[in-house]
Amino acid sequence: MAVLSSSLSAFFIKKLVHPSKPTSIFSHYSTHPHLSAMNFPPRSKPGSAASATTSEVPDLPSNEMGKIVEQTFQRYSSSDEAKRNGSGVAIVWFRNDLRVLDNEALVKAWASSQAVLPVYCVDPRLFGTTHYFGFPKTGALRAQFLIECLADLKRNLMNRGLNLLIQHGKPEEILPSLAKTFEAHTVYAHKETCSEELNVERLVRNGLRQVVLPPSPGQSTSLSSSNHPKLQLIWGSTMYHIEDLPFSTSSLPDVYTQFRKSVESKCTIRICIRTPTLLGPPPNIEDWGSVPSIDQLGLHEEKAGLYMHPCSGMRFIGGEAAALSRDLLKVYKATRNGMLGADYSTKFSPWLASGSLSPRFIYQEVKRYEKERQANDSTYWVLFELIWRDYFRFLSVKYRNSLFI
Repeated sequence: MAVLSSSLSAFFIKKLVHPSKPTSIFSHYSTHPHLSAMNFPPRSKPGSAASATTSEVPDLPSNEMGKIVEQTFQRYSSSDEAKRNGSGVAIVWFRNDLRVLDNEALVKAWASSQAVLPVYCVDPRLFGTTHYFGFPKTGALRAQFLIECLADLKRNLMNRGLNLLIQHGKPEEILPSLAKTFEAHTVYAHKETCSEELNVERLVRNGLRQVVLPPSPGQSTSLSSSNHPKLQLIWGSTMYHIEDLPFSTSSLPDVYTQFRKSVESKCTIRICIRTPTLLGPPPNIEDWGSVPSIDQLGLHEEKAGLYMHPCSGMRFIGGEAAALSRDLLKVYKATRNGMLGADYSTKFSPWLASGSLSPRFIYQEVKRYEKERQANDSTYWVLFELIWRDYFRFLSVKYRNSLFI
């Protein structure tokens, strides 16, 4: 699994720690038949130089992908409606967690409410340039992958009785406004670790404090002035949960081997959160917004080279459905350091970075594979590389921006 290949340099691994930072793991992203309704760049013509040298990841027909996704959702779904005893409206703020399976923020919002409002904010700051040197934060290829992730997420939510509200603007402006309009008691989101994302969290929290909700039944009017929507942040980006570590993040070992041996001997990995079969109803919204195009993100298809080039090696398909369709556990250890082709490693990195795939889900699927087929060096090595990924994620908590210097 190329979750984080051990052949990568430490610097390159650090660039993968935080999904919102531009990285070079994203090669050429592509379209796929099940996303053909979107305005995506055309595929290369059969027989062309590009089609002869380019592999789609995953390279499966849409109907086969659909079967895999349906079976996987059935394994990780729950029909227990009794667990829902909340009231009012809860908002789910999707960030780098563009998935339905093992999404604790989504499930908690469902359990605590009578209606769930999923929201994705197309933040213009993510498509600007870096403070130093003016490098683009998000290139067209990565943006195309994001577009496909959003289209897939929207479809998966609709299949479960919800939808995805897509709005253009800053989260600290959009979320308080929505909380006020729908009288939402809580905004649920997954927590991030680096300065730009932490600053947005702070601004959202401050914005929610300016919203005063009407008093709930039985609540005195004098107390209603302090009745504000809450921002509840949930940790969900690593295989090992941050609260289960045998040390605080400030005491995190500076040597990976020490970290790995400690967590392997002292920690257990939490099981995936089961997703209710039906997540609805959503609030009554007339216009849910549409998945943005490359042009709407301020990028341009032809200038950005989204059309396939003869030297392109792979085209990654964005979205949870594509991520669930990868299975290379049997030979991973023997092939993981290869450099050519689509199948020398799992290629999970783009989907992990966008949150289309949960590290805990991979762990659980590895254990299922070992039970039903075989345990071998490759199955362990997949988890070994995920621990590498966890380690650098926790290092970003310990060292903050210093990690990137």
